[in-house]
Amino acid sequence: MAATQGWHSAQGRAFGGPLKYIQRAGEIDRLADHLRPLGSKAFLLVDGFVFEKLGPSILASLEGSGLGLTMEKFNGECCREEIDRVTAQVAEAKADVVVGIGGGKTADTAKLAAIANQARIAIVPTIASTDAPTSAIAVTYTPQGVFKESFMLPRNPDVVVVDSALIAKAPVRFLVAGIGDALSTWFEARSNLESRSDNFIAGGYPAPLAGIAIAKACHEVLMRDALAAKLAVEKGALTPAVENIIEANTLLSGLGFENCAVSAAHGIHDGLTVLEESHGFFHGEKVAFGVLCLLMLEGRPLAEIEETARFCQSLGLPTTLADLRLGKATAEDIERVAKAALKEGSITWRVAVPLSVEIVRDAIIALDAFTSSLFGAERRTV
Repeated sequence: MAATQGWHSAQGRAFGGPLKYIQRAGEIDRLADHLRPLGSKAFLLVDGFVFEKLGPSILASLEGSGLGLTMEKFNGECCREEIDRVTAQVAEAKADVVVGIGGGKTADTAKLAAIANQARIAIVPTIASTDAPTSAIAVTYTPQGVFKESFMLPRNPDVVVVDSALIAKAPVRFLVAGIGDALSTWFEARSNLESRSDNFIAGGYPAPLAGIAIAKACHEVLMRDALAAKLAVEKGALTPAVENIIEANTLLSGLGFENCAVSAAHGIHDGLTVLEESHGFFHGEKVAFGVLCLLMLEGRPLAEIEETARFCQSLGLPTTLADLRLGKATAEDIERVAKAALKEGSITWRVAVPLSVEIVRDAIIALDAFTSSLFGAERRTV
């Protein structure tokens, strides 16, 4: 399969994103102000943990808003069964606004159900662990958590409402996972620019200058503020660095990946889901490992791979197969990952290097050997 996905005229380009993005401490208490302009009946799909902890307070904040309200607990997996269940409930409620409150899978399920019912879309992330909230893309899985397929939706969310104080109170692992996801933004944008692959806007166009600039800015913010943000959130503090990383994880990464596209870092993430041992890890944690594999696959200088690996290690992101509980994985296991990462239509094909199952398998094995040697040697000298 060719690496490119159809390059339009050099004069062509397209940019997309949500209609509005609002980030402020305490913003979830002002949710009614953002929903009223969208419709009169809101269907709230709420992540299970958030449903139990914040459900009553969310409903209380919406009392007196004049909105018809239906709240439903998300069952945890963005799979066909859950999508169909929520879609039917939105129809039954005659909702004209669907609100996804929680993580990336809650957001994607809400987006799909809203599109199916021709309803407006509001996304309220309660963690900054993925860049799903802003995009017109939804990723689906099997009920067991194995990657199935991605859908390009006809439109982005109407509004994304981010309560930075709420996100800063979540376990720090979520923020770090979001940094891992956002770390892929520039590296995968570079892949697509080199392979002249289209972005995800309006059927696919060359990346616009705005998208490229946002992807670069995302990377710069991560390198500058990620560690400071992690340390602050570990102490329950909301600082400018935390605000910057929330924006980078959610908005900059979301706009960057959609307008410049993704490649093998996410493709290898998808492949890793075939190994059950990886299912306990967050999307962004596996993507961070995929970033390192992408750099090895592309033959980037070892200095760049080492710099990126040290950045990941400083935050606690996976840098080796052992970090993903795959230390005992055989070459045959990694070949299964490579096969899944290279299935027909996979985004892995977007890299500008020759590809085969053996090449991807060996890149993963070589990356693991490099990082294991790098950090293992340091541990032995301590």
